[in-house]
Amino acid sequence: MDVRDLIIAIRDGRTVPADAMRDVAGGIADGRVTDAQAGAFAMATLLKGLSTEARVALTEGMRDSGDVMRWDLPGPVLDKHSTGGIGDCVSLLLAPILAALGVFNPMISGRGLGHTGGTLDKLEAIPGLRTVVDETRLHEIVRQTGCAIVSATGNLAPADRRLYAIRDVTGTVESVDLITASILSKKLAAGLDALVLDVKVGTGAFMETPEDARVLARSLVSTANGAGCATSALITDMNEPLASAAGNAVEVAVCMDAFESPDPESRLVSVTLDLIADLLVLAGVYEHVDVARAAAFQVLQDGSAADRFGRMVSDLGGPRDFMESWRTHLPRSPVRVDVPSVADGRVQSINGRAIGNTVVRLGGGRLRDGDQIDPAVGLTELVPIGASVSAGDPVAVVHAANYDAAHLAVDAVQAAYRVGSEPVEQGALVLDRLRP
Repeated sequence: MDVRDLIIAIRDGRTVPADAMRDVAGGIADGRVTDAQAGAFAMATLLKGLSTEARVALTEGMRDSGDVMRWDLPGPVLDKHSTGGIGDCVSLLLAPILAALGVFNPMISGRGLGHTGGTLDKLEAIPGLRTVVDETRLHEIVRQTGCAIVSATGNLAPADRRLYAIRDVTGTVESVDLITASILSKKLAAGLDALVLDVKVGTGAFMETPEDARVLARSLVSTANGAGCATSALITDMNEPLASAAGNAVEVAVCMDAFESPDPESRLVSVTLDLIADLLVLAGVYEHVDVARAAAFQVLQDGSAADRFGRMVSDLGGPRDFMESWRTHLPRSPVRVDVPSVADGRVQSINGRAIGNTVVRLGGGRLRDGDQIDPAVGLTELVPIGASVSAGDPVAVVHAANYDAAHLAVDAVQAAYRVGSEPVEQGALVLDRLRP
């Protein structure tokens, strides 16, 4: 099918052959499809949507537009993907836990996007660590250590790289079909046996309503399974930061605390264990989620996961003694200022997006492409929803490069916290599960 006919068919809501969808993905990657045609394709898809079959074919075509990894390992190759949130450092715990359980996790991760943090930026807060490795070195690390968190190679799903840039300038970023193909083309190019998705919903997430999150989760699960990768999804709450910190080095520190003194009731550890349990059952490693969850907590508790994390840090160029001396290795900001509560009562709500944007403005994220990140800045000791506070009590601590930035951040965090006298009911952390 000519690309013009394909665009017209999508525009008119007609059935599109799978081969045509795969071909347009290849054409976007190699330039046969022009920018104007790619923009029209994206807009038609946003307005009219794709069938499941067409979405699967587009995802497969984008996956196959570049390199697709192949593994020969004595165990399943598994991974997870989060749609992004605040204080979401799950990957730093999940990857070494999986490795300690004898499965393999080559995690192709990203950098901060908008108000949400990026796993690569967090890892690179560790001095000397670099997440850019070639495929040969990635295979070596995964075989020896069991996990590696790295950036995408130059030829991984190149169709997505070009289409994403076009979506960004044509107002089509919000298309669920294209979001699905974008996420999964990169993940499936990693050669996975199974994948679990963490679709976040709330004030700190890109999906702010449960129904929007379910629409995206259903699209992701049906497409990934249609493309041959066993996939499930958890819809999780992001109406407050997942961890007690938001930033780069400060979130690494939270994970180090979790390795040293794991609390299964903490939001961060609990979500991590739930995702791992679903993934291990999906991959057939365990039969029941309760057994899988207990096994995951055991390797976190006995130090096996911490050992794998330390090995991965060293493999990626970080300090060999990081696990023993992480407090001295992680960068620290020169200015720390408490954020006082403006009222007595209980924390009623937290605007997660505002918290994330505060970290970005401190220098912990990018306002424009190419900005340098300050790994030391951020927020710590974030008081959770439901906690009792008195006026003047700290609800957070700002870590900043200077006092002017710190005082602006104090005002922003105070505005993000709503404190009142009404009773607060804690909502569920995992709101829904979607399985194939």
